[in-house]
Amino acid sequence: MKELATLFFRLGFTAFGGPAVHIAMMQEEVVTKRKWMTHDHFLDLVGATNLIPGPNSTELAIHIGHERAGWRGLLLAGVCFIFPAVVLTACLAWLYKRYGTLPDLQPYLYGIKPAIIAVVLSAVFPLAKRSFKSVELAIAGLVVLVLSLAGCNEIYLMFGTGLTYLAWKRVGPGRGKGSLFPLTLLKLPSTVLVSASNAQLFWIFLKIGAVLYGSGYVLFAFLDTELVATGLLSRQQLIDAIAVGQFTPGPVFSAVTFIGYQIGDWSGAMVATLGVFLPSFVFVAMLNPLVRRLRNSVGFSAFLDAVNVASVAIIVAVCFDMAKASVNDWRTILIAFAGLLLTFRYPRINSAWIVLGGAAAGFLLYLI
Repeated sequence: MKELATLFFRLGFTAFGGPAVHIAMMQEEVVTKRKWMTHDHFLDLVGATNLIPGPNSTELAIHIGHERAGWRGLLLAGVCFIFPAVVLTACLAWLYKRYGTLPDLQPYLYGIKPAIIAVVLSAVFPLAKRSFKSVELAIAGLVVLVLSLAGCNEIYLMFGTGLTYLAWKRVGPGRGKGSLFPLTLLKLPSTVLVSASNAQLFWIFLKIGAVLYGSGYVLFAFLDTELVATGLLSRQQLIDAIAVGQFTPGPVFSAVTFIGYQIGDWSGAMVATLGVFLPSFVFVAMLNPLVRRLRNSVGFSAFLDAVNVASVAIIVAVCFDMAKASVNDWRTILIAFAGLLLTFRYPRINSAWIVLGGAAAGFLLYLI
């Protein structure tokens, strides 16, 4: 329990860059360094988190905690991973509400973004080797990569790939019978009052946490509809929340702490945070005991193989989009190249040092 808490508390302070980077860092710590599980099972957990709503990297941390120490580990790993980001975000929210602006984060983001691309690529390489088990799966991965870069919705790509591959496998002789259809995207009504109480705030964020698939950017689109359009939040506050979500480590969903504080001070921050993360603990608690059993099912095993391939392809697509947006001059190219060189030359180096080194290099080069 102590080792689990220490690991995820440290990751909560150093895991910059969004879910793809968080997954890469967890893979390094849990599979490569500590040998807590195999690459194959880690991939299964990554695939499982993509099948349920909520923040994927947080759910993966909760899965790992459950694998390591049961129910206590489930709670401990999730809370420790979330806690640092929530505290840092709450402090920024207080400063923002008091002074009306955020500190200048651009020099640090300038170097962090190229560095985390190197972290993602170094981690996704072994995952790709393990997930491309056949020519058909490799082709599926390339198709998903192209469609993801073209802007197709992530959840449609994962479910579509899984169901298509499952159907193809069932055509051949000797295939397993029966299939399992995963959770469907729920649609709940979104009616709020202009003046939100804590109970209403909790319901808004509980609903978002329970139905939202996709990245943190999908979260912000959801918040625009739920909060900006209803007058609870200004668009500038939402934009500033996006900046906070990018700069702070840990799950991007911690930006709801910032938003909750703007609407309802400390109590608003608490209920917003609890509401958006609570469904993840519930979903993982229900799903985790089934993962190993489902892997032993012929039908679902094929489905999970395809979902794993799609997940890797989507991570690569996210990395490509990040590179287009952040690697655009000689300074950022230099930081990205140095990060790639270090991660592939010294695979056991802690990725947190790559990220922090990128932040420092970005700050110094930004001043030139």
